[in-house]
Amino acid sequence: MLRKLVVSAVVLLLISATATLAEELYIRPPPRKALHFPWSSRSSSEPRQVHISLAGDKHIRVTWITNDESAPSTVEYGASPGRYSFVAGGESTSYSYFFYESGKIHHTVIGPLKPNTVYFYRCGGKGPEFQLKTPPAQFPVTFAVAGDLGQTGWTKSTLDHINQCKYDMHLLPGDLSYADYMQHKWDTFGELVQPLASARPWMVTEGNHEEESIPLLKDGFAPYNARWKMPFEESGSNSNLYYSFEVAGAHIIMLGSYADYDEYSEQYSWLKADLAKVDRNKTPWLLVLFHVPWYNSNKAHQGEGDRMMAAIEPLLHASSVDIVLAGHVHAYERSKRVNNGRPDPCGAVHVTIGDGGNREGLAHNYVNPQPAWSAFREASFGHGELRIENASHAFWSWHRNDDDEPVRSDDIWITSLVSSGCVAEKSPELRKMLMGP
Repeated sequence: MLRKLVVSAVVLLLISATATLAEELYIRPPPRKALHFPWSSRSSSEPRQVHISLAGDKHIRVTWITNDESAPSTVEYGASPGRYSFVAGGESTSYSYFFYESGKIHHTVIGPLKPNTVYFYRCGGKGPEFQLKTPPAQFPVTFAVAGDLGQTGWTKSTLDHINQCKYDMHLLPGDLSYADYMQHKWDTFGELVQPLASARPWMVTEGNHEEESIPLLKDGFAPYNARWKMPFEESGSNSNLYYSFEVAGAHIIMLGSYADYDEYSEQYSWLKADLAKVDRNKTPWLLVLFHVPWYNSNKAHQGEGDRMMAAIEPLLHASSVDIVLAGHVHAYERSKRVNNGRPDPCGAVHVTIGDGGNREGLAHNYVNPQPAWSAFREASFGHGELRIENASHAFWSWHRNDDDEPVRSDDIWITSLVSSGCVAEKSPELRKMLMGP
């Protein structure tokens, strides 16, 4: 009997060790090939890699690149094709990265603009005419969401599907180009997304693939900050890695997973000040985006968001954040309303959507049993759509790339915490958290 018990114990230990090893390793399937970008013969002064983003109330920032140092940073724009009633001047920057020299990167803010209106514009006084549509001032408003994009065949499929939906703005929680020190890939990514990013605002935050730092030689996020300037100054932030903006009836906060976030950090202080300014009567919906997910039942990147979660989740919970969107894990997962690791009717809905099409492939393996807070999970490439209908209800849907068809695999109606009474209930907690007793 004793011998049988010893043998059984050894077998159990071997099984446990094997299971632990399996949990630590996950095998990604073969990804689609990277896209091929042929050299272009266009004029060096012609605007390229055009994209737009919000730049404060009723203003849009237009960004583009030229290889001509003398090209002006001006944007002509108007409400009719070919008829430009206004012209705005901006600023430019550039950077070098060892043997790579960026073109002249132009940033020009235009406005004030009318909401929900189509404008036609031209960059630098030459080149093609572009058109953009400003977001609405009131509900409904629709966001396309896709993180960890990269430049593969899956990326193109995701972008094609986003182009088929009627949306007002693209939200991207980090990992854009996957340049990873090869700076020309920032240029090809800019060309790839231009058809969509020149027509609707793209609001992005940084991921780990944007860092590109080299100790003692190159600071982190320099190419990202030069190319994708977000409205950090307009929102009172001193860093392009975290900022906020408002659209229709939503206040949206973009946080930096790779900027300091403890209670003594500048990001933490800025976040407290930003949350204190939010008027939930004016903006009943409160959304937060960052790269590394806090709630993740995939075996990939387990626990990487725990420290940021410990520091910042109490702030977001006290402020009644409705939805949190993250990337990093190359799979899709939606939580129930959750806080402090447990389902909570006054917590946030967390969505991991880091599967836009990157070259690293999908993260297939999940922790079992499925945690109580996890509502739906699936390892597929695709995008999400968030349509906020009114002050009380929003519709979230997940569209996977299944044989190049945007199959809706998950959807749910979400009731705002304002309408469910959580905001009023937690107002004393919020005042204490943001401003002290």
